[in-house]
This record gives sequence, structure tokens and C-alpha cells, in this order.
Amino acid sequence: GQDPGRPVVGQPAPVVVVKDLDGRGYDLATVIGRQPVFIQFWASWCEQCKALLPKLRAAAATYGGAVEFIGINIAVGETPARIRSYLEQHHPPFRVLYDTEGMSQRAFEVPTTSYVVIVDAQGRIAYTGYGSAQRYDSVLARVTKELP
Repeated sequence: GQDPGRPVVGQPAPVVVVKDLDGRGYDLATVIGRQPVFIQFWASWCEQCKALLPKLRAAAATYGGAVEFIGINIAVGETPARIRSYLEQHHPPFRVLYDTEGMSQRAFEVPTTSYVVIVDAQGRIAYTGYGSAQRYDSVLARVTKELP
């Protein structure tokens, strides 16, 4: 559920540049403030992330045309090869970023893997939570209804 100790709902979302698996920078400002964004901080070894994957797939199937889905790998105990192997097996429905420097984790004050942040089209945080039992469908419905 909602974690009141993290970035606060209604505040502007942080924007940072995070590298992808090939070392290219991806600026979150290219999507934050332009469309709704779903960000999950994950790892291939995270059991809660694996448990959340079916719900994530369903959300991406429903809202993927309107919401940018991004998965930021926290890079603890991970290598690009291990992540690529995981991606080939599990096909998560998000753009994969690989935060070896921890910039996004510090900016979003990430408490654990499976941490989800949903940002509305105006760039404000609409939801934060973690764990395998998150309930973010109503937030995704709301942020997509607010689109012009």
C-alpha cells in the first residue's frame, strides 16, 4: 500500500538520467510531465517483484497505450547478462533501465525492491507503494482519464 515515508503524493516527481543495459542514458524528463508514467524498482532475485509481475502485465495490457511503463533495475547483485537472461525468460512489460549509480533510487528514496511510483501526466506523484499486494489500478484509471 501507500508508504507515507517516501515521496509524497501530489509532489513533483524527480527527474534523473538513468542508463539502460547498453550504457545509454535515458532521461526520465522525456516522459515525466508529458504522460502518465509507471516506474517499478526491481531486481531479478526479488520474489515480490516476481509475484507482482502478473498484475503488472495486466496493467500494461490495459493502460500501455497511455502510460509509459519503466522498470529500473536496482543493480544490487545484478549484471547485465543476468538481467538479459531474466528478460528473455519473463518478458516484463516495461522499458528496462539499469541504475548502477543509484541516482534514481536516491531521488525516489526507494525503500526496497518492488517499489512502484505512478506519476500523472502533469509530473506529480499519484501513487507510491511496495510489495506484491499493491492496489494501483484505480490510480492508473484516474491518471489516464485526466489526459486531454
